[in-house]
Amino acid sequence: MSILKFENVNKGFGAGAARAEVLKDINLEVKEGEFLAILGFSGTGKSTLMNLIAGLEMPDTGTVEFKGAPITGPGPERGLVFQSYSLMPWLTVGGNIGLAVDAVFPKLSKAERQDKIDHYVGMVGLSHAIARRPAELSGGMRQRVAVARALALNPEMLLLDEPLSALDALTRANLADEILDIWEQDKKTCILITNDVDEAILLADRIIPLNPDGTLADPITVDIPRPRDRMEMNSHAGFKTLRADVTKYLMDVGIAAKVEETKSLPDVTPIHGTPAAVAKAQEGMIEERFLDFSMLHKVYPTPKGPLTVVEDFNLKINKGEFVSLIGHSGCGKSTVLTMAAGLNEISKGAIRLDGRHVEGADPERAVVFQSPNLFPWLTAKENVSIGVDKVYPKASRAERQDVVEYYLERVGLGDSMDKMASSLSNGMKQRVGIARAFALSPKLLLLDEPFGMLDSLTRWELQEVLMEVWSRTKVTAICVTHDVDEAILLADRVVMMTNGPQATIGKITDVKLPRPRTRKALLEHPDYYNYRQEVLDFLEEYEHGAKPKTPAPKPIAAE
Repeated sequence: MSILKFENVNKGFGAGAARAEVLKDINLEVKEGEFLAILGFSGTGKSTLMNLIAGLEMPDTGTVEFKGAPITGPGPERGLVFQSYSLMPWLTVGGNIGLAVDAVFPKLSKAERQDKIDHYVGMVGLSHAIARRPAELSGGMRQRVAVARALALNPEMLLLDEPLSALDALTRANLADEILDIWEQDKKTCILITNDVDEAILLADRIIPLNPDGTLADPITVDIPRPRDRMEMNSHAGFKTLRADVTKYLMDVGIAAKVEETKSLPDVTPIHGTPAAVAKAQEGMIEERFLDFSMLHKVYPTPKGPLTVVEDFNLKINKGEFVSLIGHSGCGKSTVLTMAAGLNEISKGAIRLDGRHVEGADPERAVVFQSPNLFPWLTAKENVSIGVDKVYPKASRAERQDVVEYYLERVGLGDSMDKMASSLSNGMKQRVGIARAFALSPKLLLLDEPFGMLDSLTRWELQEVLMEVWSRTKVTAICVTHDVDEAILLADRVVMMTNGPQATIGKITDVKLPRPRTRKALLEHPDYYNYRQEVLDFLEEYEHGAKPKTPAPKPIAAE
């Protein structure tokens, strides 16, 4: 039996020439007890679709019906969990959930009311934090409160509007598993808006991609038996096939070729090019151990005494190698990267690049941070030009502009070079950051979770951009990430770090997959999921701050 029905629904915003049609000719039926995932890129209208179900928006044409009656506004039978937590900051966890309990069960006794609150707090594993206020909770715990509050309304349908997208990978996975457990207990109808393919496959009975033009694609049935285990799915043939099919579809409709070959790179030498005498002396040896981390330590003073965050970090990287650095939050990944950038003082040990010690920041080591840190009052072109003008002092102004425009075009911003940074989306800003880093022609490219603030599908797009530009330059690179697929996709080696404090290298995996790489090709490669399992097994061993006695790897040099 259908509990929700869209019939010929259209929805747009604005008027006249400024009007944008967001959703077009939406026809959809959702069965009672079904778990449906709507999957799509940012800006495709996913949240607008959810707002129509919640009754926060009305369609321009067509009808949206719940249990055979038109939806005319919000109602407690449709519980909504937003991407942001929207909690009352002055109330405790119990107090926030009590608001929902009072709305649905206004005549309960004090004891019955408390039992209800305790029940829903317990469902999301927050009994220990029932007396805490939102400011005392982590992001994942706050989102658990939001889920519990929605459940306390006892809705017939649970609406989840990207509830996990603001969370780190481990917290996101844990909360997705909890949502799945809750759904399997009650089998309420559930609609999830997401941009994460794995999340959709793990949770849903059906997946419906929302196309960039605002139309719905054909539904995809998830026929993987329940209950579904996240780790076991990595070796499940049906999961691999479905993952590849959905990924291929989304990349075909959402990541079309956006780069035109109209600019060429001028033959100019950056100021940090290796001097001729040094280059001659280093011939035959500097290709190996081009970047050398030797007995690296980082110690911070604290009121309780010295705290060793990273210890005995030893890694040798060859020229032109791409290394991914992965581990749980707090394992010192970014600390290692900032020491390599010269932005964080080395407590003990040494880092040598191209035969010389790293001391202080230098444009020979370009960094792309999680937040691109652009000057908002400058254009994209001007933001990139600042570094280029300093790095190529002997080049003409025209040559320097050619360098800037070449890399902005490579990252898909050929039509947006003159836009102010303040007017760019987060994804576009990060493209500028990538273009700026490559335009410096650095000896070392350092990427500190460069796509961590972006939704999953925008990350895919920028990973493709990064790989395309890197394949042209073959600059030595290190990327800090918490994303297993990203680590494997980008790297020649995945370096896994143990939990902090006193974090060090726990395991190194050589990724011998063919280049140039695309996500679609790798998902079809017979060895891809073996590499993925290696990294997942390591991360699971160190989950929740565990410190198992895993010996550090002996081979530390690049082959």
